[in-house]
Amino acid sequence: MAAVMDGQTLGGPMHGRVVVCYVGTWAVYRPSAGKFDLADIEPSLCTHLVYSFAGLDESTHSIKSLDAWQDLEKDYGKAGYKRLVSLKDRYPHLKVTIAIGGWNEGSEKYSRMAANPVTRAKFVQSALQFLITYKFDGLDLDWEYPTKRGGTPEDRNNYVAMVKELKDAFEPYGYILTAALGAGKETMDTAYDLARLSRYLDFIHMMCYDYHGTWDQVVGANAPLRGTNESDFLSVEYTIKYLLSHGVSPYKMVLGLPIYGRAFLLTNPAVKEIQFGLTPAKNVGFAGPYTREAGFLGYNEICEGITNKSSKWTYNWDEQAASPYLRDGERVIVYDNPRSIAIKVKMAIDYGLGGLMVWSIDTDDFRGSCDPENDTYIDFVDRYNKIVDDAILQEALKNLKLPDANRIENLSRRTAYAVANNKLHLRLAEPEFSNYPLMRTINEATTLALEEKRILDEMAAVVKQNEIGDKPEDKDDEGSSSAVVANLLLVLCSVFSYKLF
Repeated sequence: MAAVMDGQTLGGPMHGRVVVCYVGTWAVYRPSAGKFDLADIEPSLCTHLVYSFAGLDESTHSIKSLDAWQDLEKDYGKAGYKRLVSLKDRYPHLKVTIAIGGWNEGSEKYSRMAANPVTRAKFVQSALQFLITYKFDGLDLDWEYPTKRGGTPEDRNNYVAMVKELKDAFEPYGYILTAALGAGKETMDTAYDLARLSRYLDFIHMMCYDYHGTWDQVVGANAPLRGTNESDFLSVEYTIKYLLSHGVSPYKMVLGLPIYGRAFLLTNPAVKEIQFGLTPAKNVGFAGPYTREAGFLGYNEICEGITNKSSKWTYNWDEQAASPYLRDGERVIVYDNPRSIAIKVKMAIDYGLGGLMVWSIDTDDFRGSCDPENDTYIDFVDRYNKIVDDAILQEALKNLKLPDANRIENLSRRTAYAVANNKLHLRLAEPEFSNYPLMRTINEATTLALEEKRILDEMAAVVKQNEIGDKPEDKDDEGSSSAVVANLLLVLCSVFSYKLF
């Protein structure tokens, strides 16, 4: 019953969208409460688990383990591959894949392998045999990045050729083929033939993070919803629009969400106001106690800092970027919290994307150490308040046949919108102490966003029907149908925050 109340079952998320969870397996080496073992995974929160990472053997052009002791069983190893794949026994909805590449693997050796049909064929056969041997459901390509970091211009076409050859080899076995793609405009322009990749890949994991960091030497949002101005191409919304306009099918697009933030040290600690893209920062940030990487902090490290009542962090919100940030003197952290995650989920649903992806679950608050946040769904509430008393909504409710709020109060979080006394009600779960708050937000917000979209779509359909039914002699007084339509259009324009092309 507890699983049902949480909107989850052993069948996983029930909203019908993909939720891809990358697992950084090196997190097992982190100290203290930051240590993340495969046993800490909550599989019901994900539809796909991605074991990260395998590498490329340059001498044989084949896929290989990067940490044999963690990955394999031989020599008393910890059998990571087997342990992750075996989760499917209890959670049969899961697909478990292996990712090859990552930042530390570089680009040059992938460029050399992909340039030659013979070495590509060796790689494809090795990948196929790897999946058969370890019983993975597929392969995720994380070459960072074709044409860059020592690559060549020919990588763009060679990457497509490799993807097609992998797809052809995998298809008889039903294996999944996905790829994680860089989200910056410069990378997308040069590295990817997006329309052709969309044809062969099952899903494209959009790495919509690391837009800004200490390398800019100014404070910026790690994953801004929108850019600082119209010429700023480094934002989640720009990346989505770019991929759609370059021939990527929306249902194949999986929006990447960061479960971490970027840390900055201000050049001038006395500055009063932080302005993204303008406030100078040093080229090296500070590190967290678990991840121990300068300029990078996991959400678990960040929220523990906020929960600590003796800390001096002050909370702020940037409306344009839809990003929270913390400040303590010269130290600044720009990150994602439940509210910003919920906003991005809403955008993904508005654009009709296939689902969400996280990098990576091992930096969520997987131990449940932090205080719950109270403003997660404030933006959903604001939109609800704008439409709840609208006359067109009352017409739409007749067609929607939503559940009776008086009968489902204790049934399930999966039904957020209901009707009582002919009025729409929004039912949100109370904030509570729980592990994986960001992952749970993704699933709850997906359900909310899908239901909200269904309601707004029906309202738009009523508006359209009323426009068709309007007669020329109708007057534009306050109670006429045309006036109601006009008023609703203004409401809908404010509710639909994200414009399609």
